[in-house]
Amino acid sequence: MNKHLAQRGERSPENPSGLHPLVYKAAIGFVALFVIAAWLAFDRRSDIELPLGIVSVLMLVAVLLPYLLWRVWRTGQARPPTLRTNKGFGKWMEGSTQVWQSRLKNSDAAIDMLLPLAAMALGLIALGIVFALS
Repeated sequence: MNKHLAQRGERSPENPSGLHPLVYKAAIGFVALFVIAAWLAFDRRSDIELPLGIVSVLMLVAVLLPYLLWRVWRTGQARPPTLRTNKGFGKWMEGSTQVWQSRLKNSDAAIDMLLPLAAMALGLIALGIVFALS
């Protein structure tokens, strides 16, 4: 059993920033794909524009709020950390990241973060295709 329990916010020395910036960009891409698929697949009648607009605003807030919180946190730091990692994405995937009570492979952490977003976006695209064909 692991005797050392990580404190919240503790990072490993080899990867102080957590996830690679490409993982965050992919997450934003999946959210944008979901919004675009929703508008393209379901904007068939005039009474659906309000619900689609509300979903679009909620998705915008879901992406924009963490970004703004990160920017506020970054300006409060003594020396702002850089976004660029000194390792490439392939080397980053081979490492591991400290999560709250254990270590997790970076590839598993990226999959855990991106899989629900990808399923949501690609599932809506598939639903839109079925909806268009029927």
